[in-house]
Amino acid sequence: MSKETELYKLWCEKAVEDPDLVAELKSVEGDDEAILDRFYRDLEFGTGGLRGVIGAGSYRLNIYTIRRATQGLADYVNQTFKNASVAISYDSRIKSDVFAKATAAVMAANGIKAYIYKELMPTPCLSWAVRELGCQAGVMVTASHNPAKYNGYKVYGEDGCQLTIDAANVVTEKIESVDMFGGAKFIDFEEGLKSGMIEYIGQDVIDKYLDKVAEQGIHTDLVADSGLKVVYTPLNGTGNKPVRAILKKIGIKEVTVVPEQENPDGNFPTCPFPNPEIKEALAKGLELCESVKPDLLLATDPDCDRVGIAVPAPDGSYVLFSGNEVGAMLLKYICQERTALGTMPKNPVAVKTIVTTDICRKIAEEYGVELRNVLTGFKFIGEQIGFLEKDNEADRYIFGYEESYGYLAGSYVRDKDAVVASMLICEMAAFYRTKGITLLQARENLYNEYGNYLHSQESFQCEGASGMEKMKEIMAGLRTNGPKEIGGLKVTVFADYKVSEQTDIATGAKTVLTLPKSDVLVFELEQGASVIIRPSGTEPKIKAYYTAIGDTRAAAEKTEAALKADFKKILGF
Repeated sequence: MSKETELYKLWCEKAVEDPDLVAELKSVEGDDEAILDRFYRDLEFGTGGLRGVIGAGSYRLNIYTIRRATQGLADYVNQTFKNASVAISYDSRIKSDVFAKATAAVMAANGIKAYIYKELMPTPCLSWAVRELGCQAGVMVTASHNPAKYNGYKVYGEDGCQLTIDAANVVTEKIESVDMFGGAKFIDFEEGLKSGMIEYIGQDVIDKYLDKVAEQGIHTDLVADSGLKVVYTPLNGTGNKPVRAILKKIGIKEVTVVPEQENPDGNFPTCPFPNPEIKEALAKGLELCESVKPDLLLATDPDCDRVGIAVPAPDGSYVLFSGNEVGAMLLKYICQERTALGTMPKNPVAVKTIVTTDICRKIAEEYGVELRNVLTGFKFIGEQIGFLEKDNEADRYIFGYEESYGYLAGSYVRDKDAVVASMLICEMAAFYRTKGITLLQARENLYNEYGNYLHSQESFQCEGASGMEKMKEIMAGLRTNGPKEIGGLKVTVFADYKVSEQTDIATGAKTVLTLPKSDVLVFELEQGASVIIRPSGTEPKIKAYYTAIGDTRAAAEKTEAALKADFKKILGF
């Protein structure tokens, strides 16, 4: 009998609490492939926590894998702190509320006070609660922008930032020592509320959060009279209440919400991929734009930490902006207007990830801003804010962003925040509107001033056990036998962040990279182009990031197309 079959039989015997799991286990009886996929490994606890398909098995997200992970986290918290507390939030996904309450029940059983929101709330609200309530850890139940079959469990430290690599490694060790059945201590959720070990987070905490968001405004006094008209979709997630509240707070009177995507629904019936990076997710919003004719379409993902936009073109159609473009425009706006108003801090700092556009380097140079480059993942941007805070210089931080539609102004939270991003995007649009400039024109002005930077990302799915092996093989092959040119452009520099080494191809000179080790490869090319590749830390896919720069938009697009076509062949897809 295989290991997977033995585990399957154990789960059939023990996993009887959730009728959905019982039914699923029964449905795969005798299906070796289905059993293998559910039991060939445990869900991996990475630096971001857990993420996986909801269902039965050790390689699925369910009440048992949640309790096991929480027990490991509780053991870490109790080992590290005294009289600890934890904040918990959750999004609209299937079983998110169940998993959040299970997390609270395990924490309470381990003597850790659990603060939990009464209803679904965005990821940044979790980061805020950790900081505002003085907690030692936080848990956000979400799978961000993944399809409906996924859910996840993101863990935060006492600074409100996602758990550091070192701390995550310790938590992983703790989790691995917990037996799946019987290893986790837990109490009844309602009993926890009665005893005071579980407590609902009050409206006052939410109101303070919205006040902090509003403080990041620059020209909010202009918004109310700008006549800005907005269509907004929360994509059936957590953004509906807080985003509408902050837009109302700054004076935007005309906000039309996409009705099919207004209320929470973990099945995401009108957007199978609730990701504002994908045009299909904005389809209902774009349909509504045809009749409402807004100045701006906003779309936040289910846990409201990312936001995408579309703006009207002269022909009446709506143009989608990339995360790189919106981030660069916001950085320009913040630098330009804070400088003009005299509110720019001394020695200002902005932060971006290594896969995010370098156009912001030129913007930063113009305004005397120190631009810090960090690894992919917003936790590394949050970490930089923490470094500044330790030196009592948190006010130096003005903005941070990543190409995947995540932005943060202000140091009140330590994760990307689509509530403040939505506010600033609307404020920026309103400000330019009072100057007779559309956002489309503002984007063109940016490229005319700094150059035509074109960026895109491509994901290659690697599902199941074989997919994980394929990702490893691809990365190993690129390390030992990488391409000499991509898309007709020669590789000039090769960087391997796993070994912290960068090589100049022409001279063979090697340089030590100072960022933490990570499974990321960078191919710098002629003409300022580049290709970066990394396996996702939370999803079964490998991601490639392309940069092309041209004298014109058309030239940059031609280079980008050549890079993508050639690199896809190199990867074997």
